[in-house]
Amino acid sequence: ERGSELSPLLTPLCFPQCAGEENWVDSRTIYVGHREPPPGAEAYILQRHPDNRIVSSKYTFWNFIPKNLFEQFRRIANFYFLIIFLVQLIIDTPTSPVTSGLPLFFVITVTAIKQGYEDWLRHKADNAMNQCPVHFIQHGKLVRKQSRRLRVGDIVMVKEDETFPCDLIFLSSSRADGTCHVTTASLDGESSHKTHYAVQDTKGFHTEEDIDGLHATIECEQPQPDLYKPLGSENLLLRGATLKNTEKIFGVAVYTGMETKMALNYQSKSQKRSAVEKSMNVFLIVYLCILVSKALINTVLKYVWQSEPFRDEPWYNQKTESERQRNLFLRAFTDFLAFMVLFNYIIPVSMYVTVEMQKFLGSYFITWDEEMFDEDSGEGPLVNTSDLNEELGQVEYVFTDKTGTLTENNMEFKECCIEGHVYVPHAVCNGPVQGPLETEDKELFFRALCLCHTIQVKDDDDVDGPRKSPDSGKSCVYISSSPDEVALVEGVQRCVSGRVWHARARPGVSGGGPCAGTLAGDPFKHLRFPLFTGEIYLFCKGADSSIFPRVIEGKVDQIRARVERNAVEGLRTLCVAYKRLVPEEYESVCALLQAAKVALQDRERKLAEAYEHIEKDLILLGATAVEDRLQEKAADTIEALQKAGIKVWVLTGDKMETAAATCYACRLFRRSTQLLELTTKRIEEQSLHDVLFELSKTVLRLSADMQDYGLIIDGAALSLIMKPREDGSCGNYRELFLEICRNCSAVLCCRMAPLQKAQIVKLIKLSKEHPITLAIGDGANDVSMILEAHVGIGVIGKEGRQAARNSDYAVPKFKHLKKMLLVHGHLYYIRISELVQYFFYKNVCFIFPQFLYQFFCGFSQQTLYDTAYLTLYNISFTSLPILLYSLMEQHVSIDTLRRDPSLYRDIAKNALLRWRVFVYWTFLGVFDALVFFFGAYFMFENTTVTSNGQIFGNWTFGTLVFTVMVFTVTLKLALDTHYWTWINHFVIWGSLLFYVVFSLLWGGIIWPFLSYQRMYYVFIQLLSSGPAWLVIVLLITVSLLPDVLKKVVCRQLWPSATERVQVRAGRGSRAGGAVPRAQWGRGALSRGPSRSRRCDRWKESGGGVVSPGITAEA
Repeated sequence: ERGSELSPLLTPLCFPQCAGEENWVDSRTIYVGHREPPPGAEAYILQRHPDNRIVSSKYTFWNFIPKNLFEQFRRIANFYFLIIFLVQLIIDTPTSPVTSGLPLFFVITVTAIKQGYEDWLRHKADNAMNQCPVHFIQHGKLVRKQSRRLRVGDIVMVKEDETFPCDLIFLSSSRADGTCHVTTASLDGESSHKTHYAVQDTKGFHTEEDIDGLHATIECEQPQPDLYKPLGSENLLLRGATLKNTEKIFGVAVYTGMETKMALNYQSKSQKRSAVEKSMNVFLIVYLCILVSKALINTVLKYVWQSEPFRDEPWYNQKTESERQRNLFLRAFTDFLAFMVLFNYIIPVSMYVTVEMQKFLGSYFITWDEEMFDEDSGEGPLVNTSDLNEELGQVEYVFTDKTGTLTENNMEFKECCIEGHVYVPHAVCNGPVQGPLETEDKELFFRALCLCHTIQVKDDDDVDGPRKSPDSGKSCVYISSSPDEVALVEGVQRCVSGRVWHARARPGVSGGGPCAGTLAGDPFKHLRFPLFTGEIYLFCKGADSSIFPRVIEGKVDQIRARVERNAVEGLRTLCVAYKRLVPEEYESVCALLQAAKVALQDRERKLAEAYEHIEKDLILLGATAVEDRLQEKAADTIEALQKAGIKVWVLTGDKMETAAATCYACRLFRRSTQLLELTTKRIEEQSLHDVLFELSKTVLRLSADMQDYGLIIDGAALSLIMKPREDGSCGNYRELFLEICRNCSAVLCCRMAPLQKAQIVKLIKLSKEHPITLAIGDGANDVSMILEAHVGIGVIGKEGRQAARNSDYAVPKFKHLKKMLLVHGHLYYIRISELVQYFFYKNVCFIFPQFLYQFFCGFSQQTLYDTAYLTLYNISFTSLPILLYSLMEQHVSIDTLRRDPSLYRDIAKNALLRWRVFVYWTFLGVFDALVFFFGAYFMFENTTVTSNGQIFGNWTFGTLVFTVMVFTVTLKLALDTHYWTWINHFVIWGSLLFYVVFSLLWGGIIWPFLSYQRMYYVFIQLLSSGPAWLVIVLLITVSLLPDVLKKVVCRQLWPSATERVQVRAGRGSRAGGAVPRAQWGRGALSRGPSRSRRCDRWKESGGGVVSPGITAEA
């Protein structure tokens, strides 16, 4: 009977339908415990819901092969080689299908194994999650089942430190007040404790029998992925969250499996492609055009050659009658395809595999870097994607958050201002501090600070989660979701010697002192409705921009002046206000808020309207000031980035004065910087059009005078710039704004919403220069810009790990960005750009002699190289040296890169993959191919005999060309190597030795599985000839000479900054003072100093930097 009476109560208190809603709402009805409604109730509609299985894997056992092959052959290179392989199978081609099929099979197999292994790990994780035990309530008893068997409507018991198996409605708790504490680290990374409240009508159900007797239905909205705006969030426990400091709770499943909020947030991020990958695809298209041109030229020349009968049908090779009657166009098309097959090796399919291996293996160098490990937090760098390693070396714009990124997010209470009097802990400025709180406003101010927060007070020192002890002599600790709140409460405690703290009471529970309890509250809006000696107060705490417009009484001018002064000092400020409520007004307010909170439609708008109605006619009490100190080496990092030619923008939600003070402190703005303002206040005085044109003129004038200047813009002004004009266009204002920003050394964007941060990044990213952008932040409000930028970096900070989870890379501190870009990014780009150019170069060397050979064989599609050489050239003979080079090369030392940020400018704007460099490498390959072919041709133009009188044949000629080519391209890479280790020596000389040994075995044994033995004794016969040795040495020297001469001349006449550093390093090495080079690898990187001295803040009034003991790095 008690259960049936609660049935109509649970519905409106949990997730009821909106009374009075005219529009139909897509919702679901859940029957608690799967109990159907009694006869005569509303029509029972059976709804089907998914089970509780989580599937994050991509493949199954049955669809892995077809699905993986489909995805791989969507890549143009793989699809191209598949077509070539099929052509070789269908028509008579000069090369065996093995020459194309084996490399393609190798590439496809390696990629499939890699992707299959990664998906197997996902399957393993899914199974571990789906098979974990869960306690169900069935027939009044606890039953243990696997998580995947849980269904919507099941009642579940969760114990302390267990994870919620699905999204639950919180029914009851072991706590008397019906609350529980949870952490959501696996959802948003925040380790702070959050308090949830049981449904009012079920919080007294503490036993399995009571819960099993519950008859109720739940009406709720359909699943949606928003973690931060769930309907009835105080009753909803999300899957992935963990129960803390509560013995047990009971809940009913409302969303299961792939409908839980955690699963709905699995959606994949947009695929980011680096500038190097885009250049590779463009170069691939160029070489594809070259391939088609070669095939067309040879096809045409073949029929020109065969236009004379004695060439078309020589006496020893007469055509059959069917061949003579074959269609001319069909023959020409078949010959064209045959030439395509013959020259297809100019497209380096193995390059993609090598690039992926280089990126995957190279990403470990970041995670192994001990200098980027933070001992305080115990965190190291994380790599969430390895596809953008080289993009770290191409960054032109850095967009950074302020709080928690540039600053420590470690708050310290500095002062409070009440009625115009300033109070600081254990001191006084313009008024008394300690002693009796003689005025009601002071009493109310301190009570407001002690009530408007979500801090939990614990007596156990071993409590989970981040905590701060209010007094070293006491065992109680403060657990907070925000460091600001702990700082404020501790500051108030120091100001009033702990008196006010005891007035804090949990909702519905009486506390000490005159506070009888907190009737209601909203943790997100910092609203509290406390009851003091029979009177009801509304306390409101927030930013000055939110509080001042709602205030009608109080010493507004004095407090506003103090707030502005503290903002200039770089302090974070909050204002406190209140008003008294009569009981009737309080009941009306509660009803309005409750109706808005449980609305299924337009809930955000209704909540905003409710708060707007409540938060008015307030009385101003005072303001607080909290200091957020600058992070260690943040100023040095920004200074180094600016020297590297990178523009740094600060995007923050703070007020302009506070953000500007922080920018001066971190050296983003200097004393000589002239600040330009594009703010709402200025736009109100002038039109947006006039302000933009005035700033544009100022920018042009300052550019002529070589003046350093910065721009400050707020969120409202940005909205006006981004807003389309009446004629439907907004490009003029955007272009004008971009032109102003391009000429600024630094830009500060304040009062920015998260979406506006992403808009700023997108605006710069899509400008006509298409610069490479990087966004770095530590909070959930930074995720949008992190996802929007070319490279997103999350700081593993105090605001949770959501930014780190959604980023491409994560670092413990902002200072690690310096090494991430100037060292790792620089080296990654140098290595992979050499890899790409080298692959195209060695394939031109490989296939161009084949093209030249057709002019000497009557365009008969005769191959120059043996099938084994065609197959293994890119797979075995030349693959390992370039892979190792792309992993270990250091053209200058790590210390030099860190010491001289200007070297970063040498590789800016994809400098090593520009068309000029690409054409040089291509022509170098063509020159070397000409030397290989015609050098061997002219050396043996006359009939050359060996010591036993035999004549060199075409396979010997081809082997000679191939041998010279393998040695030349390998030695070319050796000449480009600046950083030698034993591994380099082993791989480079070992690959040459492997080629020689393979050729001796391949030509020294009669292989029974081959239908031909054309290579038998060819290589041995070649090496037995003295002239052949002379040709090999001479042609290798001639091939390498032009590149060496070019480097020497350019280094002497037009040296780059990097080459000048290399010359100095070489001289130092010869003088016995070589610059030490760090070895990559775990434990091999030397640690820097544990702490550097902090730079004092820039003072606007002082006009300069006070930095004792700090010297700029040359």
